[in-house]
Parts: sequence; C-alpha cells; structure tokens
Amino acid sequence: MEKYICQLEISGKSAMWTRPDTGDSPVSYPVPTPSAVKGIFESILRLKNVNLVPLKAEICAPITYHPYTTNYGGPLRKSKVIQKGAGYQLLATVLTNVCYRLYALPKKASLEGMDISEKAKLRMAPVTNPNHAYYEIFNRRISKGQFYAMPCLGWKEFVPEYVGPFRADTKPCYEINETISSMLWEMFSVNGSGIVSPVFRQNVKIINGGLNYVE
Repeated sequence: MEKYICQLEISGKSAMWTRPDTGDSPVSYPVPTPSAVKGIFESILRLKNVNLVPLKAEICAPITYHPYTTNYGGPLRKSKVIQKGAGYQLLATVLTNVCYRLYALPKKASLEGMDISEKAKLRMAPVTNPNHAYYEIFNRRISKGQFYAMPCLGWKEFVPEYVGPFRADTKPCYEINETISSMLWEMFSVNGSGIVSPVFRQNVKIINGGLNYVE
C-alpha cells in the first residue's frame, strides 16, 4: 500500500463537474474529474515541489440532478450584449446534495523547468521527503479547517458545507454502478504546467460507488 495517501470528505448543496460534450447548456458528471480532485486538495495545501496524483473518488450520497439557471456577465458574451451591458442566461444541469470521499497521493515533483526563482529552488532542495512533508502538513491543516484557498464543488459559487476528515456516519453508496462514455481526464500537456491539451478517456466505470483514477 502506498504511503502518505491524503484523504478528505467534501459535501454541499450543489456541484458542477462540467461535461465538455454537453455544449452551452452544460451537464455535470456524477463525480469530479481528476483535475477537479487535484484542485480541491491543492486548495487545502499547495507545495511547488509536490505533484498531487488523484487516486479515487467515492460517491457518498445519491446522484440527483437539478436544473440551474444563472446570468453570465463575463467576457465570453457576444459584443452586442456587452455593449448593452446585458447578461447571458446560462442554463445548466447540476448535482444537488452531494457528498464525496476523495483520495490523492503526493509525489515529488522535479524542479527543472519550473517557473520559480533560483532562491526558491535552493530553499526547497534540502527537503529530502516532500511527500511526507505534504502528508503531515495536509493532515494538520484539514483537521484545523485551514485552507490555502476556499475549496469549491466545481464552479466557484458552489461552496461546500463541509470539508474535513472522514465523518463516521458517511459511507459510499455501493449500489451506484455507472459507465461514463467519455470523461475529461487531463487538461495540460505537462502536469502542473504546459499547454492546453485535453485528454479524454472512454467507458470510465463507477463501480460500487467508487471511481478509480489510477488503473
């Protein structure tokens, strides 16, 4: 068994793990993508000499979808809409009353090619076991409710009701078995940097309420 596996539980009223293949009226995946899991863990603790590898997500509440409407006021609106100062009404299908148990493994990252100063590299070089350091600091932070940034359930407005250690009464929904025909797996050519280069996986299976990100 791998050492230093980090884990957390996260729950909230709404979540959106956007399926890119659902167009301008997006629909959520039932589970977070690997990059979303990585982002949640890094919102607790982020170290430049450690790369988080998502391992598994467990669904701990029934999958329930709900229509969601919001007004978008960002730069992707049509120029005429922007000139009028109007918003774009965005229709989506989100998840409600979600709860997940998430697992990730810290792995030592190479400092070569990183956009950091030589002084920062020298400061991090003496850390012989950054995986252990990440594990210890992460567990201390999660137990105290300390965050690097506010975690979210996909979209920034979906703030969780709970983020912390596993609760005793939370269990995976073992009856959930589903196949996702195509799922966004990676966004960049290099983990943590690189150019945008989406990678999809086909026929991704949720088995007994769990999705393994590492085969």
